[in-house]
Amino acid sequence: MIKKRMGAQTVRLDSTPCMIGAACVAGRKEGEGPLGPQCDFIYEDTSMGGGSWEKAESLMQKDALQRAVNKAGVNVNEIGFVFAGDLLNQCIGTTFGVMDFARPFYGLYGACSTMAESLSLAALMIDGGFADNVAALTSSHFCSAERQYRLPLEYGGQRTPTSQWTVTGAGAAILAADGPGPYITHITPGVIVDAGVKDANNMGAAMAPAAYETIKTYRADTGNLPVDAYVTGDLGTVGRKIVEELFAADGAPVKIVDCGEMIFDMHSQDVYAGGSGCACSAVALCAKLIPLLEKGVYNSILFCGTGALLSPVSSAQGQSIPSVCHAVRISNTRG
Repeated sequence: MIKKRMGAQTVRLDSTPCMIGAACVAGRKEGEGPLGPQCDFIYEDTSMGGGSWEKAESLMQKDALQRAVNKAGVNVNEIGFVFAGDLLNQCIGTTFGVMDFARPFYGLYGACSTMAESLSLAALMIDGGFADNVAALTSSHFCSAERQYRLPLEYGGQRTPTSQWTVTGAGAAILAADGPGPYITHITPGVIVDAGVKDANNMGAAMAPAAYETIKTYRADTGNLPVDAYVTGDLGTVGRKIVEELFAADGAPVKIVDCGEMIFDMHSQDVYAGGSGCACSAVALCAKLIPLLEKGVYNSILFCGTGALLSPVSSAQGQSIPSVCHAVRISNTRG
């Protein structure tokens, strides 16, 4: 018998799992942005001493997870499951990053929605009584993403105004069955939405309809359960405006706060439409959003991770870019 479902897609978590530790690391460009001082560590070298950009991504995941475990005050062996992923083929950044922790592992691919996806599954595991502590993490790297999805960096191709800058970094959060909060109270998993966009340099437009559908569903399912902020993962300037326009057309205006616009200085850092990548929302969550919740600046947020579900193969075959958005309500109270 289903007891925790609300409406079409939303799940109410009776045990309201809590976040007991979170950490993020980032690259030099990110360190120069507004969230740099709030990151746990800034790497000056894009290879992080790993010898390649892909190895660097693994090192960042390992670093972020260990820092989150330390801040949570738990032993690695107390982590029941690890949910993690990245943008690379077969999620190799994650595989080599978390391998040495030797914990039960679920590899995820939700593209840039991976932080929200991993938080959702981690919270469900705890709410279901399957673990006391679960780790959720993800990463991305500007250079590894460009090499895989677009052009060799050496090519020096001109970027379009709608393009976004993949964030170099990693973020990790440890969820527990009990603690002082903040708490995960509701989850609205997204459905795949295809707006027909084929331009890999316009991810905001591709992902915006998915964010709109998930937020709209959350509001309908929960009776518009209030939050202080709707925070999207990495729509950037273009996608954020599209979502706001879609809600305005419905006669139900919504103000969106986007991680892709908060992680860089949009006026001085030349990132075009903003930040993107799995680490975009992960770093913003760990460096800024969780501290704002802990300080009471926000009482609750709807953290909406957005992901473009393309691959180099699908793009080469001329297919469009389907997208998904997973929403996680995070609150200071368990009520």
